[in-house]
Amino acid sequence: MGNTGKVIDFSSIKIACQNCNFRQLCLPFGINEDDLARLDTIIRRRRPVPRGTHVYRAGDSLTAVYAIRSGWVKSYAVSEDGNEQVTGFHLPGELVGLDAIATDTHPCSAKALDTTSICEIPFQRLEELAAEVPGLQKQLLRIMSKELSADDELLMLLGKRSAEERLAALLLSISSRLNARGYSAREFRLPMSRNDIGNYLGLAVETVSRLFSRFQQQGLLSVQNRSVIIEDIESLRQISSSCGGHDAPSARA
Repeated sequence: MGNTGKVIDFSSIKIACQNCNFRQLCLPFGINEDDLARLDTIIRRRRPVPRGTHVYRAGDSLTAVYAIRSGWVKSYAVSEDGNEQVTGFHLPGELVGLDAIATDTHPCSAKALDTTSICEIPFQRLEELAAEVPGLQKQLLRIMSKELSADDELLMLLGKRSAEERLAALLLSISSRLNARGYSAREFRLPMSRNDIGNYLGLAVETVSRLFSRFQQQGLLSVQNRSVIIEDIESLRQISSSCGGHDAPSARA
């Protein structure tokens, strides 16, 4: 398979924040090198999290937030009747765990969808540093604002769009987020199951599988197992925007 964007080479990702490939997408955005070095001293690099392993579970106390360096993470909640609700798919350069700030307890669980490398940022020390570094404080507020916007977008996505529009919006969201990280906007692998996609979009797994087949028959996608090539991104955009021109969900999709 050809690749029109950067090949993901996880061995090239450096250790320090100063050299991190995702520094402009994560916490260090907009702060100077001295303050960035201070931030780097509080960050713990955890061993890779194996596929299917939890980063944290619902009900755990907030001790840290987590920056994804490589891999994908799924966040989900469990209802009172025991049913799982997927609340987001998170890519490299994104933070998870911020939704615990209000109550000091994680309301959702986060699980690695494939082997995932993360940075653990102790929250108490992050708070202390943010109080001293205005740029860091501003960045935290910006990220939390995006979380709120993503909640609104998800409600709109599930409430007003057809099944086709929902899947198109998700694929475009993943495409644009990968492109922002320097990877191909057209060719990528989806590590989540069709069941997880359906759960997130509020669709039956059979509907998701049928839509992938339909998009492929229409020449919009090429799909092989979990690998996807977007063949006609403009047509996907037309499908996604037919509900009223809203953008695809970003932070949570």
